[in-house]
Amino acid sequence: MAAAIADHVPGGIAGLFVLLVLLALFVMAARAWWRTWLTLPGRLLAWRPRWRRRKTKPEVLDVPEAAPKPEQAASDEVPEVPAAVLLSLADQYAASGRYAEAIRERLRGMVRRLVERGVIEHQPGWTVTEFAAAAGTRQPQSAPSLREASSIFSDVWYGGRDATAAMDQRMRALGEQL
Repeated sequence: MAAAIADHVPGGIAGLFVLLVLLALFVMAARAWWRTWLTLPGRLLAWRPRWRRRKTKPEVLDVPEAAPKPEQAASDEVPEVPAAVLLSLADQYAASGRYAEAIRERLRGMVRRLVERGVIEHQPGWTVTEFAAAAGTRQPQSAPSLREASSIFSDVWYGGRDATAAMDQRMRALGEQL
């Protein structure tokens, strides 16, 4: 059958072979073009103009306060306030039943107390474990208390354990031992 078709194609069998290869290349190119054409409307619909209006940030006034409010102390950094203020804030949290926040503020109070005494230098970005290790090497008698306090804090804030009044009381006792 190929010989019969090759009789009508210039070049005979070789011409028929070249013609079939060209036909196959044409079909592959058409399929690729068709796929691109079919996905083009989706790409056009996904396009968005870039000239949107930027949101303006509200102007924030820098007003120093004597004590941070409970909502302001939510960041991971230890605020630049005396340890007594942080412990007072922890008592406010505990009184309202927010024991996780109270535990956090008690640990911040411990950090601030050690910084105020000159035992350690405050290093923003330290983990609780790094803080306990650094303070424990400089003040070995406080190492067990600091390890236990950091363990309670980590269980609540990183381990997802529910904070209890007993945990808060233990943190208070550990802070007093410090």
